[in-house]
Amino acid sequence: MAEGAVLLRGFARSFETDVIADIGAIVAQAPFRHMVTPGGHSMSVAMTNCGGAGWVTDRTGYRYDANDPAAGKPWPAMPASFRALAGLAAAEAGFADFSPDACLINRYQPGARMSLHQDRDERDLGAPIVSVSLGLPAIFLFGGLKRSDKPQRYRLEHGDIAVWGGPARLNFHGVAPLADGEHVLMGRQRINLTFRKAR
Repeated sequence: MAEGAVLLRGFARSFETDVIADIGAIVAQAPFRHMVTPGGHSMSVAMTNCGGAGWVTDRTGYRYDANDPAAGKPWPAMPASFRALAGLAAAEAGFADFSPDACLINRYQPGARMSLHQDRDERDLGAPIVSVSLGLPAIFLFGGLKRSDKPQRYRLEHGDIAVWGGPARLNFHGVAPLADGEHVLMGRQRINLTFRKAR
């Protein structure tokens, strides 16, 4: 996609059974919710987290927090299937020894979108972002280091993984509004796992 940014087609499919089961277990402990931005906008994408830190947004700003603010207790632990998949995908993309401590789990239902943004709340910007797509296909927008850079459009299918780091680590990216459909395993939704080294 760019220097330091790689798209791994179908890479997650061999992990899908364990990963999908583990998503269900995480959501049972920390349900999806529509977080509110500092500007008061309710996000169209529903979110939850697992791992030692979870990404949250509210009226006070964007940040990582060890606890789920809705429950007042730590986020669910990151499953072994998640760690294995993220590490192997990062290595395949040229980033060895990636050990994420945060996984943001996004649920896109038809019409949900993610505006162009940078992932810059992490302390370690030397580690890549590993983004796993499950369920309905989506149009991934991958731009440059400036918001005004025109993004390239990539169709992400179930099992595809995008990895970006190095010179592309702070590239703007987003997701176009999700088209309606029905996925044989995931139903009328897309689940995105985004692995980061947050702390």
